[in-house]
Amino acid sequence: MGVMIIREMVGTSSESWSDAAKTAVERASRTVRNIREVEVVKSTAKVADGRIVEYQVQLKIHFEYEA
Repeated sequence: MGVMIIREMVGTSSESWSDAAKTAVERASRTVRNIREVEVVKSTAKVADGRIVEYQVQLKIHFEYEA
């Protein structure tokens, strides 16, 4: 493994934190190659009328630098 680059992003979902993370990785992989791992930094949720309406995960996406 060479040089790793780490970028932060937030994924969202109306279903679950897991789905929010998957959504973020799928979206990032459209433009970023060589994603090797993700680190969930923080999980939060928006609440309305006593119910969770949106799950959010803050991720650090680690990908290998291409020279």
